[in-house]
Amino acid sequence: MPFSTKHLKANKVKYVTRLDQVPQLSGKERVDLERVNEKFVFRSNEYYQSLIDWEDPNDPIRRIIIPEVQELDDWGQLDASNEERYTPVKGLEHKYSSTALLLVNEVCAAYCRFCFRKRLFMDENDEVTKDISEGLRYIREHREISNVLLTGGDPLIMSTSKLAPIIEKLRQVDHVQIIRIGTKIPAFNPFRIIDDPSLLEMIQKYSTDEKKIYIMAHFNHPRELTGEAIKGLNLLMRAGAIVVNQTPLIRGVNDDPDILSKLFNKLSYIGVPPYYVFLCRPTLGNEPYALPVEKGYQIFENARKKCSGLAKRARLVMSHETGKVEVLAVTRDKVYFKYLRAAHPDNGIRFLEFPRNPDAFWLDDYADPALPGGEEHPYNNPAGEGNGIFWANGN
Repeated sequence: MPFSTKHLKANKVKYVTRLDQVPQLSGKERVDLERVNEKFVFRSNEYYQSLIDWEDPNDPIRRIIIPEVQELDDWGQLDASNEERYTPVKGLEHKYSSTALLLVNEVCAAYCRFCFRKRLFMDENDEVTKDISEGLRYIREHREISNVLLTGGDPLIMSTSKLAPIIEKLRQVDHVQIIRIGTKIPAFNPFRIIDDPSLLEMIQKYSTDEKKIYIMAHFNHPRELTGEAIKGLNLLMRAGAIVVNQTPLIRGVNDDPDILSKLFNKLSYIGVPPYYVFLCRPTLGNEPYALPVEKGYQIFENARKKCSGLAKRARLVMSHETGKVEVLAVTRDKVYFKYLRAAHPDNGIRFLEFPRNPDAFWLDDYADPALPGGEEHPYNNPAGEGNGIFWANGN
């Protein structure tokens, strides 16, 4: 049955935090999945669950939010990109010179099963702080920071009255040019946007002619682009925000060139450019959702073949500990990468070449384990004339 909005009041979409609140799950399913829920928390909402075809056990929207028993497999690590290493003060990450991340919240409108920051939603987490004064002070003192990304969690799950003061304080920092808001609210609960004029007024006030607010939306599948979601996106753009989309490549959700190209094309029709497609980080619990690098590349490029130039602007990347690494090409024998952003300036434009490895899920899987950390990879030229330098252990 299609989701009806007639009974909804502003911001009153019901949130679901227990599996027994999902009547479409059988009793046996709930018992099996409760073991997963004890380790990786479950959260959803009535609007997003209405997009699921419950007759299809492989429904892609279901895959995004309903737990899988395979999440309990021993695979990956909680902080797969070692974000802690780039956290100089609590609640702030500074990995790339011009960009800082402020973790302003540890709650989302629903929890993606493949989340790379699921550690934030665990009881023992203390990375997020509601007092961002220390992070703001750090930003003021580092004039090289021109971009600040608000993330978490989802900043738009916060009320506008709590979010607006953060935006205001950032706008008072002269060297901060771009404010980015990373959010899946437009997909998870577009009524948060549609029913809150104060949010749009805030964006209109602080997304100025010379200093824009960017909304980093997170649509994974074309079925998420409902009429309500499209309305929410257009309201954000009319308020003056620049909206782009990024998505991980997720097994069982968008690992089909036809599905991925449909997502790219539909976003381009709306005016929301596809930005990054991420290979799923090897985060603990993510094995059911991850794809090997080379398979992901083939899916990505076959999807782009079906798109116009405006729809095929996305880049396939990994958020590795050492930087954001683009998958450039796969030939019969080799795979090629390039750093788009690097934590260390020496890696700024490094080009990497490795023998193919169809079982590789991450950049580290291409490194020779016999190489000690810090030694140049044999496919690179330390003089900088060849392919660059890859540190096998991320140092």
